[in-house]
Amino acid sequence: MKNFQRLLLSSMVFLFLFISQAAAQSPEAFKYQAVVRDANSQPLSWQQVSLRISVLEGSIAGNTVYQESHQQTTTALGLVALNIGEGNVLSGNFADIAWDRYEHFIQVELDETGGTNYYVLGTSQLLSVPYALLAQEAGSVDLIAGNGIAIDSNRITNLSPS
Repeated sequence: MKNFQRLLLSSMVFLFLFISQAAAQSPEAFKYQAVVRDANSQPLSWQQVSLRISVLEGSIAGNTVYQESHQQTTTALGLVALNIGEGNVLSGNFADIAWDRYEHFIQVELDETGGTNYYVLGTSQLLSVPYALLAQEAGSVDLIAGNGIAIDSNRITNLSPS
């Protein structure tokens, strides 16, 4: 019986560690915030609104490669905050967007009554964030098995202890 309890306990610990590691992966989403205002530029406070987000490929008038909608209630200041990539998917697959091959643009549409009668608020190009610029600096690194040498596009580094 004690062996079974130990096995059960160790299995539960392993499962917890596995789930913790899986949850620590980078989410396939990014943050977006906006202040929703009425025609008189006054914030729409505590109002249910609908937003439709489209990812356009190649140009400001490019093809829609992904589209999702969000139902949000604004804050007292009219703020909405959402995670693009975690909305109600209308078309496309967020994981299939070719971020590395094309410029991408985000088109934001709003229905201030919370319905689906959207109008375009604007479209803007997605630009790099500092972490992405740092990752680009790293280049492509391949380890050659067994000899402790790392090769990237700019230099060869000996990883063996001196």
